[in-house]
Amino acid sequence: MTKFLLAVHVLAAIVAVGPVTVAASMFPPAARRALASPDDSRATETVRLLHRICRVYAGVGIAVPVFGLFTAAAMGVMGDAWLIASIALTLLAAIVLVVLVLPGQEPLVEGAGSREATVRLAMVTGVFNLLWATVTVLMIVRPGSTTGA
Repeated sequence: MTKFLLAVHVLAAIVAVGPVTVAASMFPPAARRALASPDDSRATETVRLLHRICRVYAGVGIAVPVFGLFTAAAMGVMGDAWLIASIALTLLAAIVLVVLVLPGQEPLVEGAGSREATVRLAMVTGVFNLLWATVTVLMIVRPGSTTGA
């Protein structure tokens, strides 16, 4: 059962977190293009599509920590420092996404943002991506693990 839970957890991370990090990273430059050419319907639609991808996959991404917690419980590692750090960083990444990234995209989707807003959004998105990268490294390295990894 542990292998099944781990497989679902990893697949959920790939399928959910991957698209939201890529779409969120692509959003600021796409928004800059849309702001520079307000009559370009393709640029505007790209911004809307990227925002929709971020919103949808943020919701789907809830499966990642849920299956992660089930996996950790099955593996008996709930009290390990690397897991606690991963949980904290995952929570922080979720907060950054829900409180800063998605709301930061909203005015740009509506065409009401500015170039400065895209720069700020790019920085916040970078923080979000770094948090996920750190969690990924912790999941692979697992300091103190007895698996030999």
